[in-house]
Amino acid sequence: MTENEQLLARVTAKARDTRPWGWTSLPEPVDAATVTRAEAALGFTLPPLLAELYLRIGDGGFGPEYGLLPLLDGSPAGEAAAVVQYLANRESGRKDPDWPWPEGVLPISHWGCAMYACVDCRSPQATVLLFEPNPGDPERAWFVDTPALADWLHAWVEGTGWYDVMDDEFPMVPWTEFRIRTAQNQVP
Repeated sequence: MTENEQLLARVTAKARDTRPWGWTSLPEPVDAATVTRAEAALGFTLPPLLAELYLRIGDGGFGPEYGLLPLLDGSPAGEAAAVVQYLANRESGRKDPDWPWPEGVLPISHWGCAMYACVDCRSPQATVLLFEPNPGDPERAWFVDTPALADWLHAWVEGTGWYDVMDDEFPMVPWTEFRIRTAQNQVP
């Protein structure tokens, strides 16, 4: 069994036993056609591990805090789907150039208060970023949560994520690629 297979088995076990806020049950996984439609709408492919989460475990409804967003359809808790949220964020960034949304950065989990865990679908390991806009400064709204989606999932399964162990200090480092990525990907 590969390392990813082992991780998926552990995530599946925890997903069956825990419900994030607002979810009463684990949704059925999506089919390959749904992933294909999502990728067409996004204009980029999902990292393989992220696609496997949706294809094998469920269409959202598991993970830390409010759990993974559904891929294309809204959640029972009223959350927008990941694709819908991404497209809305990109459009909002076009309207307000002070708050651009980087291309390929897919929101996957809502933390509340406009904060999102996001996967950088352009990074080789699918870096997980935290978007925390509440200080009101776009230059200080992006942080590296974990260098890889696999690390983020391990932290959730093991109860070692920043949200589990956070004290008064915010332990994440800023995502220094924010301005570079948004400048390179400005859409007229």
